[in-house]
Amino acid sequence: MEEAIVLYPSPPIGHLISMVELGKLLLTHRPSLSVHILITSVPYDSGSTAPYIANVAATIPSIKFHHLPTVTLPSTNTIHHEELTFDVLRLSNPLVREELLSISKNYTVHGLVVDFFCCAALSVAKELNIPGYHFSSSGAGIVAVFFYFPTIHNTTTKSLKDLKTLLHIPGVPPIPPSDMPTPVLDRDDKSYDYFLDSSRSFPESAGIIINTFESLESRAVKTASEGLCIPNDRTPPIYCIGPLITTEGPFGLERSGQRFLWVVRNPPSDKKNVALSAQPNIDLDSLLPEGFLDRTEERGLVLKSWAPQVAVLNHPSVGGFVTHCGWNSVLEAVCAGVPLLAWPLYAEQRLNRILLVEEMKLALPMTESENGFVSAAEVEERVRGLMESEEGKLIRERTVGMKIAAKVASSEGGSSRVALSKLVESWKDK
Repeated sequence: MEEAIVLYPSPPIGHLISMVELGKLLLTHRPSLSVHILITSVPYDSGSTAPYIANVAATIPSIKFHHLPTVTLPSTNTIHHEELTFDVLRLSNPLVREELLSISKNYTVHGLVVDFFCCAALSVAKELNIPGYHFSSSGAGIVAVFFYFPTIHNTTTKSLKDLKTLLHIPGVPPIPPSDMPTPVLDRDDKSYDYFLDSSRSFPESAGIIINTFESLESRAVKTASEGLCIPNDRTPPIYCIGPLITTEGPFGLERSGQRFLWVVRNPPSDKKNVALSAQPNIDLDSLLPEGFLDRTEERGLVLKSWAPQVAVLNHPSVGGFVTHCGWNSVLEAVCAGVPLLAWPLYAEQRLNRILLVEEMKLALPMTESENGFVSAAEVEERVRGLMESEEGKLIRERTVGMKIAAKVASSEGGSSRVALSKLVESWKDK
């Protein structure tokens, strides 16, 4: 029978794109492989995936999409996307089982690759004797943190939000507990249990596939690979196969005097049912200071919601990138050799800021005041610092070096190519 690998991303489009890029990469090493991607839907606005899926399906026949039926959730008042996502994916397990059985009738399935939110499906793979792999669309530092998360849980009875000391996790800089993702701050939160369950599933994995490259996160990769982040259990093989790349701020930007491109999205709603709501169109006049667009029209451009980020970052005029620290954006900037201003918003982004600033030294941090906002003065200082200071120059030089390292890792004989070959070759023995 033909060979197949099944990929199971969580619903948001960023996770889907990373999984598709993984599928494309696998096909470069094993063109005979058939890649099957399971698609679930969630009862909140996670970004439209239909046009993207249609384009991939039309251009890459070896990648096939399987749309799982929509599951019905119990009524909920949660405002956490993460909790809803975990609920949907757990309830989808019987549907995943049906799809795996169906695919297995015509293919030899070498593995089910899940992302962090889909770990509940590993029990289905185990039942069907299909190897289960974890895929991290975040970096090795985040993997190290969640490898170690069960150990943190076992060493204290307090919630992270109540801890006053730094978290010392092997392979990464000390972490303020408040910089951990919001769903794990409260031990009594249902999402905390979901994150803990997913973290506890790592030792059962056939392998951890990470969207990073070794020279970018050498300490985290080495420490995790040596088993120091899972001190009392098995550490699976780690495959760093990245980078996977798809082809009060206003006043601070204005006063910095620098030319800029600013992509604006709606601020989060404070409505209770925000998790179930579609996002309205953006009204720039209501979001920006009066006259801002007129005063900056000669040196700035504000776009609504979306821009061709990879193309923009690779433009020679771009000298810096203010980023929310999502890992895909980080890798895109690194591969373009663009230094960063780290301004995290949610999820694991605060952890990424720590790694970017303290470990990789590829970014300057945006620092919030006690009320959680970033002042115009902070924006002005950091933009000037990145573009004009000696520290900014050093960060720029280091980022250009990492751009070269990323190319080397992805080239013939590079660390990421070797890791991917090891992963694909391991399937021959199964």
